Amino acid sequence: MQPSVNALLALTCMTLSSVSLGAQTLTIATVNNSDMIRMQKLSKTFEAEHPDIKLNWVVLEENVLRQRLTTDIATQGGQFDVLTIGMYEAALWGAKGWLEPMKDLPASYALDDVFPSVRDGLSVKGTLYALPFYAESSITYYRTDLFKNAGLTMPERPTWTQIGEFAGKLTDKDKEQYGICLRGKAGWGENMALISTVANAYGARWFDEQWKPEFTGPEWKNALNFYVDTMKKSGPPGASSNGFNENLALFNSGKCAIWVDASVAGSFVTDKTQSKVSEHVGFTYAPHETTDKGSAWMYSWALAIPTSSKAKDAAKTFSTWATSKEYGALVAEKDGIANVPPGTRASTYSEAYLQAAPFAKVTLESLKAADPSKPSAKPVPYIGIQLVTIPEFQAVGTQVGKLFSAALIGQTTVDQALTAAQSTTEREMKRAGYPK
Repeated sequence: MQPSVNALLALTCMTLSSVSLGAQTLTIATVNNSDMIRMQKLSKTFEAEHPDIKLNWVVLEENVLRQRLTTDIATQGGQFDVLTIGMYEAALWGAKGWLEPMKDLPASYALDDVFPSVRDGLSVKGTLYALPFYAESSITYYRTDLFKNAGLTMPERPTWTQIGEFAGKLTDKDKEQYGICLRGKAGWGENMALISTVANAYGARWFDEQWKPEFTGPEWKNALNFYVDTMKKSGPPGASSNGFNENLALFNSGKCAIWVDASVAGSFVTDKTQSKVSEHVGFTYAPHETTDKGSAWMYSWALAIPTSSKAKDAAKTFSTWATSKEYGALVAEKDGIANVPPGTRASTYSEAYLQAAPFAKVTLESLKAADPSKPSAKPVPYIGIQLVTIPEFQAVGTQVGKLFSAALIGQTTVDQALTAAQSTTEREMKRAGYPK
């Protein structure tokens, strides 16, 4: 006996209902950097392989992302299932029990292939709390054609003083050619990431061994005076609005002779589809000055799962996929081997990758040299090169970033900005009970 049409329709509806009920939607919060936008595009492959998991993307500017994630996880809001965070959040949020431990990863993930320094930076007491999507140091990008035409030679390990001199000689504002582009957008992970490394290179530190800030010392004064003076003389207009993405666009459009920033930009500035100057880019180490300690940062954008997620297993499946060797192979296949997310895996640095990515050697050596436990020529009580791994740093670093951004545009003097940074930081640290 054949089933009736109504019975078939009822069976079909039940089947569709069970499928829809079985599918889980992951909400992924990420930053609007090119590598993450590529991840979003390539995730269609993941969805095809995992029809029971649907992906909902929330892509945000860096400062906004950090604010949203901090608020959500501190209140256990549960808006997101996968968070794009850095080493700062992984260490602090992992210690608070706000993140799921990344345990029992499949053997194919090859966790031992991930550089130990990157694993350690995303771990608390040996427990991994985030999987690294890419890792970066800071390096110097420069226009080889402009240097050649001006009769200049970039040293392998330049000083900031040399960088400032080169920038002055390569500036022609009438032609919209600027000698240097550096971050000016206020934020603990924006302008303060760059300025902190400049300060480290001048021998400065955020705090002495008793947790007293040192902004009124000669090292910070020398560093900030150099930064502000060089940017006013040789930088682009509106620099206080420029972060990583804005400076990348300026460099790729041919308007910057020198750019010191994240090593992850190497694949973008050499990509002919993105960069007008792709054939004229040189790469070397981040500038030092009186010391090379802390002159180049170390950071990783990583994927983490908040304990508030209601789809932890699916979130782990996606996070594992997006940070795996297989994902790297997919990027190589679709977009070329030079675009594989850098800095996390030893296996990435094959001979083929090193030949295809002219920035790879400098990136790798910079990451190896970076030591977050010794970011200054002087002893410090904290961990972190371009940041200080304490909960209070997010607020303190952002406030100081605003003061320094104001000095950049002339709303205040360097001395006034440093005095205000000193008093603001002292007040916040005293309120938080330091030294502890």
